[in-house]
Amino acid sequence: MKALLAVLNPVMENRTSRTNLRALANLILVLAGLVAVFSLLFHVLMVREGQEHSWITGLYWTLTVMTTLGFGDITFQGDLGRLFSVVVLCSGVVFMLVLLPFTFIEFFYAPWMRAQAAAKAPRELPASTSGHVILTDHGPLATTLIPMLEKYGHPYVVLCPTLQEALDLDERGVRVAVGDLDDPETYRRMRVEQAAMLVATRADVINTNATFTARELAERVPIVASASSDSARDVLELAGATLVLRLEEMMGSALARRVSIRDSDAHVIGNLDGLLIAEAAAHGTPLAGQTLAQSGLRTRTGVSVIGVWDHGRLAVAEADMMIRTDTIFVLAGTREQLDRYNAAFPNDTTSKPRVLIIGGGRVGRATSRVLRDLGIQTTIIEKIPERVAGHPEAVIGDATQMDVLKKAAAREATTLIITTHDDDTNVALTIFFRRLRSNWQILARSTLDRNLKTLLRAGADLVLSYSSMGANTVFNLLRGGDHLLLAEGVNVFPSPIPESVAGRRLGELEIRSQTGCTVIAVESRGKREINPGPELLMPAGGRMFLIGTLEAEEKFLELHKPAQPLKRGRRH
Repeated sequence: MKALLAVLNPVMENRTSRTNLRALANLILVLAGLVAVFSLLFHVLMVREGQEHSWITGLYWTLTVMTTLGFGDITFQGDLGRLFSVVVLCSGVVFMLVLLPFTFIEFFYAPWMRAQAAAKAPRELPASTSGHVILTDHGPLATTLIPMLEKYGHPYVVLCPTLQEALDLDERGVRVAVGDLDDPETYRRMRVEQAAMLVATRADVINTNATFTARELAERVPIVASASSDSARDVLELAGATLVLRLEEMMGSALARRVSIRDSDAHVIGNLDGLLIAEAAAHGTPLAGQTLAQSGLRTRTGVSVIGVWDHGRLAVAEADMMIRTDTIFVLAGTREQLDRYNAAFPNDTTSKPRVLIIGGGRVGRATSRVLRDLGIQTTIIEKIPERVAGHPEAVIGDATQMDVLKKAAAREATTLIITTHDDDTNVALTIFFRRLRSNWQILARSTLDRNLKTLLRAGADLVLSYSSMGANTVFNLLRGGDHLLLAEGVNVFPSPIPESVAGRRLGELEIRSQTGCTVIAVESRGKREINPGPELLMPAGGRMFLIGTLEAEEKFLELHKPAQPLKRGRRH
């Protein structure tokens, strides 16, 4: 009985469904009345033919004829009885094989299926919901961000404008809700005023409307929105966006920074409570050919090399690591220490590369602008002329055609940057260009994380993920100023020095071997030591900065419970 009620309740709660069920019940009553009338007429006609049968037999005969079973064990002998049998048979076909199944499906089964679908994609979140992230789209950014949210215990919901879209995502294990993105009532039902963040990543006009609508209901909730142009960014900021993502510009700048022959300055990429994280190229410095220990970087400048970029992945720096001309350091230090690094390794402007950019979309044009500002000559190859209108050096055509490459002076290029938005195209282009010339530095853009390794196997020297860049930015804002996500899963975070650590030497703690985290700084009484040595005594009441994956951070916090609560990002 409970199971039946569980099935019926979602249907009975809807007014239209209750009306339909009444119609179904009326049809069943008409059918029951018809069976009774036919059973009675069966007896009357059988008596006229001199046959005697029980009432049960009459009901049995009526049902077998109406359902077209017709066993033939009971039959009429006269024409009148046989004509009656035809009438009963046709009535059964119409009522039991056509009307009843159709009515059942239309008035009961279909509404029940819709109710079940609606239960999978609710239009309202429970009143107790709080601290959740509302996503307006399940695009590349959300695809990367959602596993990060799940891993760190942040609840989320993807808001879908249509039920079908929601059901498709639900089948893939995504938490969804249904609602119009421009309707204030939608955001009320999504408990936006209690949310940790709203992330709008659809078209510019949709993002603007969603931002403006949600901001009216929640004044303090952070809203992150993507924009495809500077004008869209300005409008989104006016609408109330906390952070506007120009992912194309971000990707262009990141690709440009990784051109191997460029200035050796340290470029700041993050700030964690005054601890600056920066990138710096080894090219153009006397460091190439030395180990990290031999370079004496820490002694000369005070900065700490916390890692190096290895094909787009951050690898922890070891003392015996050999520095190559294409090595890109990830440094940690204060502003003064980074200034000392820049002074020790001034820009080498004696040689400049020539860069060939494949794809004149927003990412390609942004990359070109950054490189030209650095004094680096660039040429864009693009099939659609309108995209590169006004670019001083653009070649229209297919980049795989030799005459187009000749026109673009590809032989003079030292670096090739592939920036199209289609990962399949980028893989094919990478394979083609790597076979064409083995000594090109090939940088590639990947829209989806899952294609990173494929592009590397295809021959790219470095691949940057469009989705990860956006997801990392959103995640950093969500966590507040206490964490800095550098790359896919690589996290810089502070922790109050645990009681289990205070008073002991750093070397004997074996934090790295036990947790996977590396201590990059220790702070106590206003003084901060970057890249502390193994002999450092861990001060009570201080705090430490560590770098590691999200899993490594969790392991550290499990093994070393902080002496005071660890600050988290803003919650609502």
